[in-house]
Amino acid sequence: MKFSTKTLLAAAMSVVFAAGTIASVANGAPMSRKPQDNLFYATSTEPLGLDPALVDDNDSGNINCNLYESLLKFKADNTEIEPSLAESWTISDDGLTYTFKLRQGVKFHDGTPFNAEAVKFNIVRQMPENLVPKMSYAPLVFGGVDTVKVIDDYTIEIKLKESSTPFLRNMAMCFAAPIVSPTALKKHNNNVMENPVGTGPYKLVAWDKGQQLILTTNEDYWGKKPAVQNVIYKIMKETSARVVALNNGEVDIINGIDANVIDQIKQGGSKVFEAEGNNVNYMVYNCRDGYVTADREVRKALAQAINVPEMVKSLYKGYATHAPSFFPTFMAGYDPEVKAVGFDLEAAKKTLAAKGVKEIRILTYSNARYYNTVGGQVLAEAVQAYLSKAGVKATIDVYDWSTFKSKLLTDKWDLTFVGWIGDNGDPDNFINILAAEDPISNQGLWLNKEFIEIIKKATHVPDGPERVALYQKAEAILAEDVGVLPISHAKTLAAYRPGINGKFTHPIGLNFFDQVTKEVKK
Repeated sequence: MKFSTKTLLAAAMSVVFAAGTIASVANGAPMSRKPQDNLFYATSTEPLGLDPALVDDNDSGNINCNLYESLLKFKADNTEIEPSLAESWTISDDGLTYTFKLRQGVKFHDGTPFNAEAVKFNIVRQMPENLVPKMSYAPLVFGGVDTVKVIDDYTIEIKLKESSTPFLRNMAMCFAAPIVSPTALKKHNNNVMENPVGTGPYKLVAWDKGQQLILTTNEDYWGKKPAVQNVIYKIMKETSARVVALNNGEVDIINGIDANVIDQIKQGGSKVFEAEGNNVNYMVYNCRDGYVTADREVRKALAQAINVPEMVKSLYKGYATHAPSFFPTFMAGYDPEVKAVGFDLEAAKKTLAAKGVKEIRILTYSNARYYNTVGGQVLAEAVQAYLSKAGVKATIDVYDWSTFKSKLLTDKWDLTFVGWIGDNGDPDNFINILAAEDPISNQGLWLNKEFIEIIKKATHVPDGPERVALYQKAEAILAEDVGVLPISHAKTLAAYRPGINGKFTHPIGLNFFDQVTKEVKK
């Protein structure tokens, strides 16, 4: 559903946008005039797209988790799995065959029946032999699948090549695992980035690029209907603009906030949601041949030049913690004995001078991210200042998030900044990106054979001490070889108006709008 502003007007999407009212007709469906039926959510960054097989960004996931469903889902406040489109499942004694009993009577937004053939279609679409560019999550979720067999209309059998401890958790994620209407995929040439059709509690009404997305309730939803009928997902790049809109009552919830605006939010009568974040913000070295950062000693020296604890305290003011290692402290595999390279300016100067490193190029993004609330440019400029003290001139190239993602694959750069938000609570999901051989997941292409072997082995080991020990060893290798430089673990932050209730921010960093209620004082 690709709409410009003119198209929206032509389609009778004449909408009065204030958190109080919506007066319109969208695709023939009346939009409610009751304020409590309309939730206004403001974010800094537009989704890359709405095909769960072709995106890997949290902004897209934040919409997709409301439009689509997977066979399994996470409980409302943790990463324990429970039934969703599959009502039950069994696992063979050898751990290779998973048989799912599917929910009956479910329809996609376009009226297509949900059944075992639909599940098979979605999995086969993402099998290794059918991969297309941007299917970055497919190898993680379906790379180990050997065969997919339809037993009957509502029974599907998935056989793996090898046992996989995280497989069930992966099947609950909002990337790759969600089931898309086969009819829509066939109609849109195997790409529903702008034409999403799922089975979720909401469906897309319109997408005005650069401005907003409008979701409305799926009236044929098999489960409990959302309390909020419509979600208006507004794109507001500037943090200050989102805060003003919140305090003025123009929007109900905002994300991408940082310590600098907390007081302003509270003084305006709004509230702040705060929780420990399942994420990591880190610096990436370009380890491709021909780059100075392919040299471990250079990577180490650059890390030594940056006083990371000081920088984190200055930038995030207590709303993110210094990350001495890649894993958060609560993640299985975290080892307090593992530490990233520490600050040592004199050692950095000596090595960088000896290696002849005088200039480097930093590629970064402009927008605030869940794991980096001050934005990539601010972080890059802080690193630039530290490197200058070590005798290295850093040039910074800044782009919006979508362009930045493309530039990572095409442009020359030595350092960049990305982050990761855990999708399912499993340590494999958190760290395996650094064992990937593709530049979409592993942007710097740091490829350590021992690290990769350990990560692969750990996926086949049952949860317990042996598996934890493998991830601890992997993290130690990452620190010793300076594969990346962990910077911070951000708290999950959001701000909301009085009257907004419910568990709208999940530990995996997504917002499930069917969990939200809105009360409006008369």
